[in-house]
Amino acid sequence: MPLTRRGALLAGGLAAAGAALPGGMAQARDSRRLDWLMDMVHSNPGEPPTRSAYNDPRTLAAHGHNAQVVNEFRPPHTAITFDGFDERIFPPGSDARAWVEWNAATIDERIRQIHDAGLRALYFTDIIVLPKRLVELHAGEILDGDGRIDLDRPLTRQIHRIMLAEVFDRFPGLDGLVVRTGETYLSNTPHHTGNNPITRGAESHLLLLDILREEVCARRGKLLFYRTWSFDGFHTDPAYYLSVTDRVAPHPNLIFTVKHTQGDYWRTRAFNPTLAIGRHPQVVEVQCQREYEGKGAHPNYIGDGVLNGFEENAGATGPNGLVDIRDNPNLRGIWTWSRGGGWRGPYIEHELWCDLNFAVVSRWARDTGRAERSIFDEHARRLGLSAVDRNRFRWLALASAAGVLRGHYSTVFELGRTTWMRDQFLGGSDKDLTADFQHVLDAGLVDAALAEKATAAAIWARIDRLAAQIRPPDPETREYLRVSSRYGLLLHRVIHHGWGAMLRGFTGDRTGDYDTAAIRAHIAGYDRAWSEFRRLADTSPSCASLYVPQSFGPRNPDGTYDADPDHGMRQSVDRYR
Repeated sequence: MPLTRRGALLAGGLAAAGAALPGGMAQARDSRRLDWLMDMVHSNPGEPPTRSAYNDPRTLAAHGHNAQVVNEFRPPHTAITFDGFDERIFPPGSDARAWVEWNAATIDERIRQIHDAGLRALYFTDIIVLPKRLVELHAGEILDGDGRIDLDRPLTRQIHRIMLAEVFDRFPGLDGLVVRTGETYLSNTPHHTGNNPITRGAESHLLLLDILREEVCARRGKLLFYRTWSFDGFHTDPAYYLSVTDRVAPHPNLIFTVKHTQGDYWRTRAFNPTLAIGRHPQVVEVQCQREYEGKGAHPNYIGDGVLNGFEENAGATGPNGLVDIRDNPNLRGIWTWSRGGGWRGPYIEHELWCDLNFAVVSRWARDTGRAERSIFDEHARRLGLSAVDRNRFRWLALASAAGVLRGHYSTVFELGRTTWMRDQFLGGSDKDLTADFQHVLDAGLVDAALAEKATAAAIWARIDRLAAQIRPPDPETREYLRVSSRYGLLLHRVIHHGWGAMLRGFTGDRTGDYDTAAIRAHIAGYDRAWSEFRRLADTSPSCASLYVPQSFGPRNPDGTYDADPDHGMRQSVDRYR
């Protein structure tokens, strides 16, 4: 990947305050306000709902949003009794029925709050999720040979039509559903079970869309936002996307939602080529608290990249950011994920960096003619920053994007295992990074890869120094700016020295020639970084929870994930001690 002017400038050193700044400078063309501006707090499955200012629909209304997506993994179809289908499923007086009724009452209250704020109430909905008792009673008619609930079975389709009718009868104020396939999270629904309905590719999507379009949009006049996230190519392959959507008749209440990346929310992935094609309106999904990149525990500005294109994709053919498709009639809205995505931590105590990403992307959706730099400066003024500090804040934000790219990902080689570092977990050479390290070694890129990690740490050192100079008037914001920037520095020192010990050791394993002096120095640096990292957490109340030097997974019986007890950066570094 070529190093762009912006990337080279930030990697090489921060200019003095007042110098010309890269990124989003030019004023945009004619503008419009997108039809849909939605937001979601994505609570961690299996955990209590995330505490956030963005749970309050009045916060969203103040930012110009017109819809709130509720996602606590207890969707409305887990809050109905199915009495109209089979009264044995949730018999009166049972614990299961009491749970369903409690769930329904919480949904009623949430819809009321959203409507009181003037927003549309939408619920994030996994399909297929059905009551365990229903599946037990009717297994012979709805399960396939592998024990999965099968959408190809006539009774399964009938049950879903009955289910949708009961949902909107029970919750007449519900404005619509946001439907996901591909993943089915059951951690928060003790009386339900389910699985992915997409077993025959495009044909399964069409089967489900036929039911949803008729029952939700046509019969009841409700909104249906159908996510393309389904792990089968629908989200990433334009030909596949069109093979489904071109066979679905448009409806004013049917909208497809698509992540801005060709894949998950990873850097180094192209802008999604399934955007701005086909004959249906689309809403673009943007994650403000990036689950693979610190979750707001440290600076990580993605607003410029989402709108104007990230530096690693500069020069690619086709659109690179939302600005490139702003005139396309299919672009009808933005769906910000203000908080959440993924699993576990880091858990943050301040929403400073989520706020920045949220503000820039959502304000652009309200006026697509505005330049990103103009919106950024407006947000910095809202923080109360002086002109000099606004310039410093701008540099810090852009530098964070450059530092994340070189720390988590790479401009030297194409990182294959982008999930080696995700949520609060740090993988190692013993599993997650094995194939990537072999590629680096085979390509003769060991020195270059490690030099890049040193560059990332140097960028974060400059961020740390700059943060100490910026003085927002709010003392909590000022403290979190300082602490979160130091967090980013120490985390990337862990990465730099962790990679140094692991990759030098890995090279010795493969060649028999161990650079013991370098390995020893990196282990010492790794230990120092962890010691300072823990001290930061112990002495700074606003500090986010720390990463753990172990891999992600395996899956727990309840469907959640914790650290792998046998693999990770700790085990890998310890191998070479």
